[in-house]
Amino acid sequence: MAKIELWIVTISSDQPINEIATRLSAEGLTIRDVLGEIGCITGSADNVTAERLKKIEGVVDIAPDIQIDMGPPSTDETW
Repeated sequence: MAKIELWIVTISSDQPINEIATRLSAEGLTIRDVLGEIGCITGSADNVTAERLKKIEGVVDIAPDIQIDMGPPSTDETW
């Protein structure tokens, strides 16, 4: 069974974000958030689906959604 991962999809500004979200969902992305202010959609899918989503009109980039640890306020380390 394919491993499901979280993705950040950056979209172009020449199309309505909700239309692109609908196309992504139809192709297999489970939508988590539509962030219209910054032109991104987050969701989950396996790697094969993510590769296929890159070909959808209006998609600029798809990148893994990774957790970032900023560390406690009193430390110099951020990773």
